[in-house]
Amino acid sequence: MSASTSNTVEHRADLPLLLVTPDDWARTALVDPLALLNDHAHLEKKAAANALELVLRWPERNPPENWVKSITAIARDEVEHLAMVTRLLARRGGKLSRSHTNGYAAGLRGLVRRGLGDHDTIDRLMVSALIEARSCERFEILARMCEDDELARIYKGLWLSERGHYLVFIDLARQVADRLGFDEVDARWQEMLEAEAEILRAQPPGPRMHTWLEG
Repeated sequence: MSASTSNTVEHRADLPLLLVTPDDWARTALVDPLALLNDHAHLEKKAAANALELVLRWPERNPPENWVKSITAIARDEVEHLAMVTRLLARRGGKLSRSHTNGYAAGLRGLVRRGLGDHDTIDRLMVSALIEARSCERFEILARMCEDDELARIYKGLWLSERGHYLVFIDLARQVADRLGFDEVDARWQEMLEAEAEILRAQPPGPRMHTWLEG
């Protein structure tokens, strides 16, 4: 086993995802790098907004310092990533689209038990963790498969950042559950992982971060 293959196996084993993305996905995604960057920029924008919205979802009136600090740090990272990707897109002659849809993220948001108070919050944190974990996996593949040195370097850096965000979000979900005495977190997380795999598999192919393969 080569060092590169060994690292890939190690990186993927470190993630909880039940559906492993084949390297062939990157070949399709990288056919149109500007479209991929446009999609990526929109995802960073939505990730920053999501993190800021979560700041106010602590179960009690005054959230602890680690809650605010952890979530605002993620929001700051996402804004910095948005700026980086947007500048790169413009420099390469691309243009950020005015509208954007993401069937994958929409499918995951549909899993949230809306209106059920703290269960709603836990689900939102788990959905955020799933998106970051999947993005982490995708950036690792892109970093290896991309023949553009600049893009490969950026994707490699983002892999580590997304992994950190995934770990923070799932830890925060457990903190909320522990504080409220909920004992369903592991079972709910497994349900979410299974649903995520099916939602991703249903996505069409194309130059976007959360697509799947033809057929």
